[in-house]
Amino acid sequence: MNKSHIDSGKEFDFGKTSTDYAKYRDIYPDEFYNKITDFGLCIANQRVLDIGTGTGVLPRNLYKYGGKFVGVDISQNQIDQAKSLAKSQDMNINFLCVSAEDINFPSESFDVVTACQCFTYFDHDVLAKNISSVLKADGKFVLLYMAWLPYEDDLAKKSEELILKYNPSWTGCGETRRHIVVPPIYYDYFDISHKEIFDLKVRFDRDSWHGRIKTCRGVGASLSPSLLAEWESEHRQMLVNCAPKEFKIKHYGAICILSKK
Repeated sequence: MNKSHIDSGKEFDFGKTSTDYAKYRDIYPDEFYNKITDFGLCIANQRVLDIGTGTGVLPRNLYKYGGKFVGVDISQNQIDQAKSLAKSQDMNINFLCVSAEDINFPSESFDVVTACQCFTYFDHDVLAKNISSVLKADGKFVLLYMAWLPYEDDLAKKSEELILKYNPSWTGCGETRRHIVVPPIYYDYFDISHKEIFDLKVRFDRDSWHGRIKTCRGVGASLSPSLLAEWESEHRQMLVNCAPKEFKIKHYGAICILSKK
């Protein structure tokens, strides 16, 4: 995948990271999921579609609340990992390899659609209409995001600087707290019913933080094998030099709930 507004158009593929993604990206704390369920969303007697599902992190963590989930992603490698993880956890989740722009479910199939950590990658002129179509009357489109805060967390800053050393075109750097930006096309189909920003501290050890950084777009999804190996060696050594064995990284989370008109 490549987008002109992301990383100066440099190609990236999260499917290259799927094995590590399955191991290291299931990191959202309980407070993150509570922001969804506290609004009575993704719970029993609801059908939920998760777009850009990756390895199925959101459906698998919300499964215990009783919703019936479908997850879609453009990467077959990600979907394969999602299916394997769900099976190992005895979860009945339907995962499909299809882009969100190409979904073809019957009208009004879902009570809720979720998009976590992926909203920036879609063709919104196509997606807005598609999501409105598959949602039931007064259905909800839930946008979610979480990012570390490099200007407030020294270790996050050091990791970010090392990404930029190997991938100067990476534009995922320098995050500060911000609301999720909703392109104007969505206002033809939805009203914003809630938006919120909240702080989170996420627990890691050296290995899990290394894995989290490795699976970001600027590293495992885009670096060549030789550059990735160099980055891994340098990043692991940096963690030995700078990080305790266990620590918390300061993040912020954001949620935006769109209600179908």
